[in-house]
Amino acid sequence: MFRPDPKGSYLMPVHFGRGDYFGGGMFDPSFVVTQKATGILLSYETERQMLENYVPEVFDLLEPRVHIAYNLFTEINWMHGGAYNLLDVSVPVRFHGKTDTLDGSYPLVTWENRTAPILGGREQTGIPKIYADIEDLHVQRPHYLGSASNRGSTFFSLSFEETGQITGPDLDAAKVQCKSANVIGWRWIPKVGTPGAELSQFILYPQGLDIDSGFVGRASLRWIEQSPMQYGFQFWIVNQLAALPIKRIYDAYLFHGGSRLNPLSARVLE
Repeated sequence: MFRPDPKGSYLMPVHFGRGDYFGGGMFDPSFVVTQKATGILLSYETERQMLENYVPEVFDLLEPRVHIAYNLFTEINWMHGGAYNLLDVSVPVRFHGKTDTLDGSYPLVTWENRTAPILGGREQTGIPKIYADIEDLHVQRPHYLGSASNRGSTFFSLSFEETGQITGPDLDAAKVQCKSANVIGWRWIPKVGTPGAELSQFILYPQGLDIDSGFVGRASLRWIEQSPMQYGFQFWIVNQLAALPIKRIYDAYLFHGGSRLNPLSARVLE
């Protein structure tokens, strides 16, 4: 009969064994998820009191700012050359625990268009990943368009126009700024048949971008309210984001390069 290895790590269904879902590197301390990346990064100011409704009390909200990342990942090592797209919505926070205090990024929601990265991110590090159809960027330089939909109904659209390339000291500064990031997930597992959490943990998941080239530009975005029949389950997530006022959009960037995730460096914050 099947017996889990107490030193093993599994994704459900457990009984098929731990497999090779990290490309053979799951237990190699030096293993890092690597992938080529193209993405648009921007942020916008919103109403602090409204935004704080979605920030757990263990955090301080550093700024009333919403960060948007629209990323296309390819040549992913643990997916054996696979690809997926991502739309991430996060806020800048300071974590205050019993022993840990650190600044980082708290994702409110992360949409992805493949099942495999959703499962690992949710089960292992508490990143709030859910599914959406996320378009590849439509490109006719200097213009870029992206959108996300569910059940055929578009709930997010993004446009970006290049206005200049980032070069010299500005590019060097961007590389340093993006090289590492403290992403903090909330792994919340509900109890069975009764209210409450069986497990509730805040988890630090170190990540970073390696920028090869970048551009500054003008961006616009739109959240489109959804009815239950349009979006289905979890339609209220889109509607609450759509209700946050966009007071002003800060500088927007387009980058090409690579992304690094450090799953074996993740840890529970105390």
